[in-house]
Amino acid sequence: MKKLIKGIIDFRKRTLKKYRNKFAKLALKQSPDALFIACCDSRVVPNVFASSDPGDLFVLRNIGNLIPPYQSDDQDNYQTDASVHATIEFALLRLDVKDIVICGHSECGAMYALMENDLSDKKALSSLNNWLGYAATSFKRFKSSALQSGELSPCNLLSRINVIQQIDNLKTYPLVMEHLQNNTLKIHGWWFDLATADVYYFDQKINDFVLLDEDEAAKFKN
Repeated sequence: MKKLIKGIIDFRKRTLKKYRNKFAKLALKQSPDALFIACCDSRVVPNVFASSDPGDLFVLRNIGNLIPPYQSDDQDNYQTDASVHATIEFALLRLDVKDIVICGHSECGAMYALMENDLSDKKALSSLNNWLGYAATSFKRFKSSALQSGELSPCNLLSRINVIQQIDNLKTYPLVMEHLQNNTLKIHGWWFDLATADVYYFDQKINDFVLLDEDEAAKFKN
């Protein structure tokens, strides 16, 4: 806690002046560039490796950067995770974001837990296991995957596959599909390597992750 308090004081002394006008404008309205869905892992800091400023990213973080698939009953009452669904709705309907990034990372504790636990065992399920149940499809996909592993560990390969699966899960939301069909939304899969601080993006054309360097960045029009 001492470190956090010291950080606030340092921010006030060294940085606040630079950002004061920015925060004053943000207090009136936010207009983020993207909805950024990432893992809770303390080592993953999007504002650092994406060099973003306050107001640039609308961030959703949870264990394993998971997006529970959309489900509804006959009355169209939502049966999926309310906080995730609410974030997606707010981002698209209130903030009018044009891009959604789903970002996994190496050495993910959630992926290790997923590999170590048998989610089919219903005895004394913890809240963590209940939540990781939303990643069971990722694990099933991992066991039959044709994705190139290269020098990746099984856990890191699973983490990449999980990003792809969450993209598919995101597309089960009618609101997301509506925006995709209207060409007002793009979905991106990223993977952050903790050891090198490199960011990889999922290239659907080759069905694999590619290092996001200057040459690759030049291919993106927006």
